[in-house]
Amino acid sequence: MDPSFLSKSFFLHVVLMFGLHGVTRLYASDPPLTLDYYASTCPTIFDIVKKEMECAVLSDPRNAALILRLHFHDCFIQVHSWSQGCDGSVLLDDTVTLKGEKKADTNIHSLKGFGLVDRIKNLVESECPGIVSCADVLTIAARDAVILVGGPYWDVPVGRKDSITASFELANTNLPTPNESLLSIISKFLYQGLSVTDMVALSGAHTIGMARCQNFRSRIYTDFESTSVKNPISESHLNNLKSICPPIGGGDNNISALDYVTPNLFDNSYYQLLLNREGLLNSDQEMYSSVFGIETRELVKKYAADPLAFFQQFSYSMVKMGNITNSESFITGEVRKNCRFVNT
Repeated sequence: MDPSFLSKSFFLHVVLMFGLHGVTRLYASDPPLTLDYYASTCPTIFDIVKKEMECAVLSDPRNAALILRLHFHDCFIQVHSWSQGCDGSVLLDDTVTLKGEKKADTNIHSLKGFGLVDRIKNLVESECPGIVSCADVLTIAARDAVILVGGPYWDVPVGRKDSITASFELANTNLPTPNESLLSIISKFLYQGLSVTDMVALSGAHTIGMARCQNFRSRIYTDFESTSVKNPISESHLNNLKSICPPIGGGDNNISALDYVTPNLFDNSYYQLLLNREGLLNSDQEMYSSVFGIETRELVKKYAADPLAFFQQFSYSMVKMGNITNSESFITGEVRKNCRFVNT
């Protein structure tokens, strides 16, 4: 098939996807976020978050992935025209008047770490009451989580406000899903103002963390076996996956590492697994194996061969994602005292 045809088809698909969303909005930090936003009001904020994250990751390395995933799921939800992006909406509990995002299909079984955010926020409130938003606490914690498992450092711009609402519906439509097609996932990233390069780099967060059997069952009983490299290690891994995740008869909540080689280390082995066609999720493997993955395939190869290039792009893309905010939220938003509830 002619590659130019695929490129034109991809472009048409993205245009159509944008049309289905309504209005396209490519934005990044309309209100100015700064590195010294809390320099005079809460100068110890970064130290507080770092110390608590160190304790959490030392006690259980999985906490790094839990916090990183929370941050991602927070930033990808846009609520109406005045509150969107990294605004702490994912942290809100359901109330009589508010239906939060925690029980959406994309979140209910995959998001944890809320208690850790609560602990950090309580410490921050003791030191600097009413000053630091939950959105900023989560963003800083996500950076520290990556560092603590071997990943890169980046400076975190701060000054976000917390949303006073959430969107259960958009949590089910804005977030990528494990079995989604490559073009659909790309369109969701572009809708947030994130490029294809950002998408491939941010997907590298799957070098840590776990996935539920329900999300990889279709993968291991279809193309994983037929496309993965035939060697004893790969075959042993597939057999192990099948023992964790039976084809029928339950086991939906059984889990396996997204990167079985170095599951608790933030490195580039995730991309090397994609080269071997051993990506656990269909959505991950599509970046290398899809016929539409002309650009993504080359990026996977690049990051698999060059960990420094991956680290540099991941840092850049994390800042870019963390800067998805809206100027209106600075008017309507607040600094929550409790991350689970809006202030009364």
